[in-house]
Amino acid sequence: MIKRTLKQVQEMVNGTGLDTALESVMINGVTINSREIQEGNLFIPIKGERFNGHDFVEGAMKNGAAATFWQKSEGEAPANIPVIYVEDTMVALQELAKQYRQQLSLKIVGITGSNGKTSTKDILASILSTKFSVHKTAGNYNNHLGLPLTLLQIDEDIDVAVLEMGMSGLGEIEFLTTLAQPDAAIITNIGEAHIQELGSRENISIAKMEIVLGLKDDGLFVYHGDEPLLIEKVAKLNAPYKLMTFGDEEPNDYYPTSMETVDGGTIFTIPQTDVKFMLPVLGKHNVYNTLAAIAVARNLGVTFEQIKAGLQTLQMTKMRMETIKMTSGITVINDAYNANPASMKAGLDLIHSLTDFDKKIVVLGDMLELGDNEVAYHEEVGAYIDPNEIDIVYTYGALGKHIANGAKQCKDVRAFDVKQELIEDLKKNIAPVDVIYVKASRGMKMEEVVFALTQE
Repeated sequence: MIKRTLKQVQEMVNGTGLDTALESVMINGVTINSREIQEGNLFIPIKGERFNGHDFVEGAMKNGAAATFWQKSEGEAPANIPVIYVEDTMVALQELAKQYRQQLSLKIVGITGSNGKTSTKDILASILSTKFSVHKTAGNYNNHLGLPLTLLQIDEDIDVAVLEMGMSGLGEIEFLTTLAQPDAAIITNIGEAHIQELGSRENISIAKMEIVLGLKDDGLFVYHGDEPLLIEKVAKLNAPYKLMTFGDEEPNDYYPTSMETVDGGTIFTIPQTDVKFMLPVLGKHNVYNTLAAIAVARNLGVTFEQIKAGLQTLQMTKMRMETIKMTSGITVINDAYNANPASMKAGLDLIHSLTDFDKKIVVLGDMLELGDNEVAYHEEVGAYIDPNEIDIVYTYGALGKHIANGAKQCKDVRAFDVKQELIEDLKKNIAPVDVIYVKASRGMKMEEVVFALTQE
């Protein structure tokens, strides 16, 4: 984490007002949450529409903060505390992160995309850890607040940082990539996430392509080579950086030459090596995420044997294709972290392909923030379900009903508005050697279904 004197911090953010007697005081890390203060932290009070972090400054100091920023528009800071005055505390946080990043000698990888950012981050960090000391984005700290905080958490002896970059509108990725100045950038795919705000997949692709605006000239840009919207835009680039693609087959640089679903994961091969890679997570889409990670890892000098070893120790973030095997013999696949049409179809592709189960059951909830075409997207997902592969379709929520409507080709479709009623019915219809796949948008809290099923 950042360790600087208050004098250095004040200079980094062009602040004022620091008592000269306090210039040599050292800060150890940064937080915007007064409840998470660690001894020696710099507390940065953020002012929002419904809250004002300045109200918690005195409490933060009592809890061990070394100093605080103070926004000039808030008047005089409380007396007798180490304070640096700034025009805007959020802007000062971002500037501090920008200046700190420029002082670090590490490599940074930025990852964006409609789906798969977190999975790709986890996979790449695990691979790189076989050769380097690695820092990665915690949770979903991937926006205008989270990414600066992530940068400020990086220790100065770290070799590589793997950072997620999320967005909901145009211009947001440009801000994040300019702040992080990545040495390598990945776009996992273009889907329908945030289509409510951006209006079309075309606009989503424009927003995601902003990631190259901060990419270093000698860097690497890795993108999904089967996506026409990306192919079209890359063709117009006068790119000083190296380009590399991944996808289903040639002419992509990285593609699977074989793929086999096995107990607990996927074995695949690529044309560049005879090494067989075991990915301990299910889904063809996760193989694609791994290919993107391999492209970056190879560019950083990681061997194929090290990549294989890194995959063997992979720990994925919870609720993303998380396979839970119950002592009863039932398998639950918890993919409930989030959902949009592309990721929902990828999950269905996975469960369609599974064998050796008596029944295959899907439990699907609302996909949120899809805009005016939300009904059509849900019906499209329902129609995508293969009636020859899925035994029972459960849906939950007002929009989930449209998945049920689209799944009329399936022999057993059950729509619920009340989650507990769904759980009770589901429990009556599962047995050993069944598999249940659970997915919906974050707001639907479908992990509650998983929790109810897995309490033995």
